[in-house]
Amino acid sequence: MKKILIIGAGTAGTMMAVHLSRKLNRKEWSITILDKDENHYYQPGYLFIPFGIYTKQDVIRKGAKYIPAGVEYLLAQADQIIAEQNRVKLKDGREIAYDILIIATGTNIHPEETQGMVENGWRENIFDIYTADGADALSKKLPGFKGGKIAIHVVEMPIKCPVAPLEIAFMIDWFFTNKGMRKDVAIDFVTPMAGAFSKPATAKVMGHLLKERGINLVTDFGTERVEYGKLVSYDKGTVDYDLLITTPTNMGDALMARSGLGDDLNYVPTDKHTLQAKAKDNIFAHLGKMSMKFVYWNILLKGIPVPGIASKMGRMGKIIPQTA
Repeated sequence: MKKILIIGAGTAGTMMAVHLSRKLNRKEWSITILDKDENHYYQPGYLFIPFGIYTKQDVIRKGAKYIPAGVEYLLAQADQIIAEQNRVKLKDGREIAYDILIIATGTNIHPEETQGMVENGWRENIFDIYTADGADALSKKLPGFKGGKIAIHVVEMPIKCPVAPLEIAFMIDWFFTNKGMRKDVAIDFVTPMAGAFSKPATAKVMGHLLKERGINLVTDFGTERVEYGKLVSYDKGTVDYDLLITTPTNMGDALMARSGLGDDLNYVPTDKHTLQAKAKDNIFAHLGKMSMKFVYWNILLKGIPVPGIASKMGRMGKIIPQTA
């Protein structure tokens, strides 16, 4: 029997397990999904926590609840991927062999990568919305904010879900408008890009929204360091703030570095047409919302027959959308 191993039981890993479990001949293929955390986090819900719409508890469930029947679920930490031997070594010393490996370990924020970010107010007047703890901490800060300058900030690209900083900016505008104190709050949207939107077509259609809502756009801001109450760019530009909601440097899981599969940011270099790792073609990575189906089809191309899939496989020349 051949084996598919999925590392990461978040949204992407779980969805791959569900899709494959429905289509594969289970007499020929087994599926194992591995995660170091017993909890499943509904990450889109993080945006609602700061405003009291959700609580931290609302977005956390036991991961086993979402794993389909017949899929082996292991609660353990992967220590190293030994790609040349098609094996994964676990932190407890066990090893798991595979025929196909799907890496769905996601990205993590690294505020320590920016000088001064941790030391100058982290979780005091500097918050993130990419973790449940960060969103929860912001939920305790916002209700008592009496007015002043709020900066919505992106350190560098790429990031997971590039629209999330924009969403939080609009929600901050909505929140203080509803409180009747929007006139007391100045909002800056600070980005390293040339515009607020990563796609030109989107910028053309939606670029006016920030201005209409009184949100000041600061572009081409390459963050060098954070001082207390101030962002400083490499060209010595500054943005003052009383409250900073930041998207720190995003990096892939350290497992990639330990395994020799990652680049400087621990992302796995892949073929953009198939999302197969350049290091080994039976490893798939970068499972964003738009790209999971391409991985799925390419796994089928490796000899797993599924009726009705041929027309989809014929479109495999398409380039995977660039998502962070």
